[in-house]
Amino acid sequence: MWQFLIAGGPFMFVLVATSIVSVTFMIERGLALRRQKVVPPGLENALEDCETKEDLQGIKLLCQQQPSPLGRLVLAAIEHLPWPKEDNADSLQTRARHEVVWLERGLVVLEVIVRIAPLLGLVGTLHGLITLFGDLGRTGLTDNAVMARGIAIALNTTLMGLLIAIPTLIAWSYFTKKVESLGVEMETLLDDFLRRQYRRQAREVPTPPVTMQR
Repeated sequence: MWQFLIAGGPFMFVLVATSIVSVTFMIERGLALRRQKVVPPGLENALEDCETKEDLQGIKLLCQQQPSPLGRLVLAAIEHLPWPKEDNADSLQTRARHEVVWLERGLVVLEVIVRIAPLLGLVGTLHGLITLFGDLGRTGLTDNAVMARGIAIALNTTLMGLLIAIPTLIAWSYFTKKVESLGVEMETLLDDFLRRQYRRQAREVPTPPVTMQR
C-alpha cells in the first residue's frame, strides 16, 4: 500500500487527504442523520397521542429533554398555537427550511469531493506523463525503470481519484435522499399535529347562548 502511494507522486498525498476528509464527513453525517436523533420515537408517539392541553405540556418537556430537529419544530408549533392556523403553518415552514439546512450541512463537502477527486487524479496523471516524457528526454527509451515510474504516477493517481469519488458519490446520494425522506416525515407529523390541535381548540370555544325572540 505504501509503495502504491509513493508511486503515485506528490498528488497522491493530496488525494489521501481528500479521502480522509470524505470518510470523516460520511461518518459524521451517518451519525447525525440517524432517525432516532432527527425523529425521536418517544416524541413521535407523544404527538400521535396528544389530545389535551396537559398532553401539550408533556410534549414540551419531552422536546426540551431530547433536543432534535422535530422537537424544535414542535416547540415552535406549540408556541404559535394562539395564532391562526395559516400563520402558524407559514412560520413552521420557515423554521423547517432552517432545520433541513442544518441536516444538509456537510453534504456540500461530499459533493465537492465527488467533483474534485477525479480532477485531482487527472492532474496527477498529467504530472506523471510530464515526468515520464521529461525523463525519457534525458535517458531515452532504454531505461525501463524511468518509464515504469512515469506510468505508475499516471495510473495510480487516476485510480485513487476514482476510488475516492465513487464511494463519496454513493454516500452523498444516500444522505441527500435520507434528508428528503426525514423532511417529508416531519412535515407529515407536524401537519397532523396542527390539524388535531386546531380542531380541539374549535371544540373548546364556547357556543354563544341562543336568545328567543318574542
